[in-house]
Amino acid sequence: MEVLRGPIEDKVVTISRINASLTYPCNFMFVASMNPCPCGFYGSQEKECTCSPSSISKYIGKISGPLLDRIDIQVEVTPVKYQKLEESKKIETSQEIRNRVNMARKLQQERYKEESIYTNSQLTPKLIERYCKIDEKGKEILELAFNKLGLSARAYGRILKVARTIADLENSDNIQTNHIAEAIQYRSLDKKYWKN
Repeated sequence: MEVLRGPIEDKVVTISRINASLTYPCNFMFVASMNPCPCGFYGSQEKECTCSPSSISKYIGKISGPLLDRIDIQVEVTPVKYQKLEESKKIETSQEIRNRVNMARKLQQERYKEESIYTNSQLTPKLIERYCKIDEKGKEILELAFNKLGLSARAYGRILKVARTIADLENSDNIQTNHIAEAIQYRSLDKKYWKN
């Protein structure tokens, strides 16, 4: 897993052999999932975890903080209760979601047509400054989150890129405080299980 750190960050993979070293382009979307412990119930409200603290620590320790830091969105998924499945509340259809995503992608392609990038995920630190401007209230929320969660400098850029994407999905020209707050929620999982 740790060898993924370089390709995720640099978008290239280097293969070294005795006679040569070759570098290939490697731009990919990394999607992963894991349980919080060997039995899968650590932190659950439904069932008691049967794992010892040392086995939980060893299990979680297989994924390093620096690798986790390179993942833009981290979401904890809890079991869905039957009553929730039976609710008649209108939910967004796959087609509606697809339409919103396509609209957001078009916004990004138009925004970055002079930058030779296509999506928010490709923003460099310099481009983040230009395209991810936030107001004073947004800066306060971000500072509070950094102090409370102990986030890294890398997480700062990732939060802003995700907030820019959330704003795009809502067809908002500017990043609002609610976009920042939502993006921060997607960065708190590493501090819950991978405490420094």
